[in-house]
Amino acid sequence: MTLADCDRVSAIRVRGWQTAYRGLVPQPYLDRLDVREDAERRRDLLARAPDGTVNPDGTVNLVAEDDAGQVVGWACHGPYRSGEPHTADAELYALYVDAGRLGTGIGQALLRESAHRCTAAGYARMLLWVLEGNARARRFYERAGFRADGAEEPFEVDGVTVPEVRYSRALTG
Repeated sequence: MTLADCDRVSAIRVRGWQTAYRGLVPQPYLDRLDVREDAERRRDLLARAPDGTVNPDGTVNLVAEDDAGQVVGWACHGPYRSGEPHTADAELYALYVDAGRLGTGIGQALLRESAHRCTAAGYARMLLWVLEGNARARRFYERAGFRADGAEEPFEVDGVTVPEVRYSRALTG
């Protein structure tokens, strides 16, 4: 991902939230999501990355592009964020695909590349969090070999608690 990708990544992410989380998180929160604000925040974070891709905290941003070079998906992974210090696991922080391209394999390709990079970095396991009610995402990750591992965590949005479940998968060379 480059600085030039931030606007498109933010558009995909915000629209992804507004679509996937409708009925799961408060609608006023979804309505307030702003692509420009998200892109600016993303540019600020990416600008701090020494090589333009890996942030000082180990976060890696990947994009998928179509044949015309337009960004059609985004994934972000890095060390698992479970308090301090980080654990020895990787975490998939986010994976979003342009709504018009869902079901075309872009998400699978981004997930495979994230898992490959985490394996190459020496992580033995990848973890991720999914909103409990997000059945589509849960099926996607289950088809990719992830399983709910019993960990649950409340996620608060606009004063409403939205439960998340954690998924895990062993990474192999």
